[in-house]
Amino acid sequence: MKIVVLDGYSLNPGDIDWGPLKDIGECEIYDRTSFTDKEEILQRIDDARIVLTNKTPLDEEVLNAAPNLEYIGVLATGYNIIDIDAAAKAGITVTNVPAYGTEAVAQFTFALLLEITSQVGLHNQLVHNGEWSSNFDFSFFVKPLTELQGKTLGLVGFGRIAQKVAEIGHAFGMKVIFYNHRPKNSKHEWLQQVSLNELLSESDVVSLHVPQTPDTKELINSSALQKMKNTAILINTARGGLINEKDVAEALNNEQIAAAAMDVAQHEPINKDSPLLAAKNCYITPHIAWAPQETRRRLLDIVVNNLTEFLAGRKQNTVTS
Repeated sequence: MKIVVLDGYSLNPGDIDWGPLKDIGECEIYDRTSFTDKEEILQRIDDARIVLTNKTPLDEEVLNAAPNLEYIGVLATGYNIIDIDAAAKAGITVTNVPAYGTEAVAQFTFALLLEITSQVGLHNQLVHNGEWSSNFDFSFFVKPLTELQGKTLGLVGFGRIAQKVAEIGHAFGMKVIFYNHRPKNSKHEWLQQVSLNELLSESDVVSLHVPQTPDTKELINSSALQKMKNTAILINTARGGLINEKDVAEALNNEQIAAAAMDVAQHEPINKDSPLLAAKNCYITPHIAWAPQETRRRLLDIVVNNLTEFLAGRKQNTVTS
């Protein structure tokens, strides 16, 4: 049985073992495959029954040209790169990997927030540049530092990651509120569900934790930003398309909000002309919240288990009917 991995480098740049996957069948593992070269995609799929992909798209044209293909395993939670309807029509099972990165993404959400509020990176660099050793005062800071205690943390969405972020925020002494598109019960008395407008106007920190859908595309736009405090911080560790980059950049440059931190962008890698790159107080990381080694090992374990269950005739984490 032939298993093809189209773009394995992001998951495994060489620091984890493909062995559990290789134990299942003959593996051809490519670091990267062109997103736009369908001839290359089809050449690599060839006669494989099993294909694993992270971001390499598999559309109807590709699926129809791969008659032996029975199973697609997405090496991520999001599966919008697959034409699910076409896969279902072709009898191809598609699986994904939900909930593997809850702890890592929640941790990274606060890494971004703490970088803004505590300015560790900036002051570390200043010390190494000699500015402390040549300073008259025993302590100095060049940007305002902020306590989280007593601040309001507003979570847009309330899935697993947001719930973990809520717990961390509460541990910091923050007031935590959340918006969800439908009512969601909370077991904590310190947690309150509010409308989106309330959340935007009341929050000191707005953190996004929803999938990108037609309803959430550019959810944070000029209208939403106008409702936020001019001292507010915007955090996005979810999907780049949740924000309008031009509107957020303008809000930062006009001091309509205080700061923003993103681990995602509308186009990835980020476009060189993205307005966020030149915006004031905008912190951007290259989609790495999911990338701790422990997290990627967990992802691969689930990928292998998904495939094992499929081969045994059982469904696990399937996104096709």
